[in-house]
Amino acid sequence: MFPTHRPRRLRQHPQIRRMVQENLVTQADLIYPLFAVPGDQVAQEVTSMPGVYQLSIDKIVEEAKEVYDLGIPAIILFGIPEDKDIEATGAWHDCGIVQKATTAVKEAVPDLVVIVDTCLCEYTSHGHCGYLETGDLSGRVLNDPTLDLLKKTAVSQAQAGADIIAPSGMMDGFVQAIRTGLDDQGFEEIPILSYAAKYASAYYGPFRDAADSAPQFGDRRTYQMDPSNGTEALKEIELDVAEGADMLMVKPALAYMDVIWRVKQATNLPVAAYNVSGEYSMVKAAALNGWVDEQKLVMETMTGFKRAGADLILTYHAKDVARWLA
Repeated sequence: MFPTHRPRRLRQHPQIRRMVQENLVTQADLIYPLFAVPGDQVAQEVTSMPGVYQLSIDKIVEEAKEVYDLGIPAIILFGIPEDKDIEATGAWHDCGIVQKATTAVKEAVPDLVVIVDTCLCEYTSHGHCGYLETGDLSGRVLNDPTLDLLKKTAVSQAQAGADIIAPSGMMDGFVQAIRTGLDDQGFEEIPILSYAAKYASAYYGPFRDAADSAPQFGDRRTYQMDPSNGTEALKEIELDVAEGADMLMVKPALAYMDVIWRVKQATNLPVAAYNVSGEYSMVKAAALNGWVDEQKLVMETMTGFKRAGADLILTYHAKDVARWLA
């Protein structure tokens, strides 16, 4: 008869615990989101996201240098334009806020990977992610005309120096449209990180403050996924992979670890988890009230994402995590 196995034997010494750890978070796993706004010397804290700021391009460059020095390999840029219209001109214009921020960062920190969010909601006057049916106040977006705008946006971002295009609008066929647009303009080498499984989530509230992107009417349930659906995510990622996605994202992350796991099991592509604004703000609020140990809670959550199968983690905690790991 074999001796009884006692798992606690491997937990008695901190170095042994370290030796048998199954999932480790490193700086290389992290992507830090930044919000670019017009102006100079602007650093406006987002009220609902303590420690997160809307930044003018000069301040974005300063942040990019700090991020790179912390060992974080990438940022993702979101833009808040000076003016908005029904065609989301600020998203695809050569002088758009994200295009200008991308160029400035790549000139200042060429080795930092710049990912750009390729969506229209921050740039449309109605706050939805594309063209709307005329007079329709339900939030139903016209799919194919929106693809043309996303293609223009992605090409413009690539021309500005973006390293990775990250379409987030959940339009049918958006990966194929963007891949075709990029390839036709000679950007075959630029990968696409698709928001392949993006849910219509209540966790996005603070982000909409940060990006000034709340819908002016209706909601986004006609194009973002129902939170009750898991199998549908596998269909979404299957389509995006077939259309040429190089990486896949699940958003949000905390309440969707089962989806991260299922996506990772279904594909051999890198999977990203977006630790979204509501998840961040809940931790910050609890920490500021002294209810939780922020460092321990955040690191436990990051480890949970890795255990679920995430290869990359987009998180507003990225700079803190990098410092804690140093």
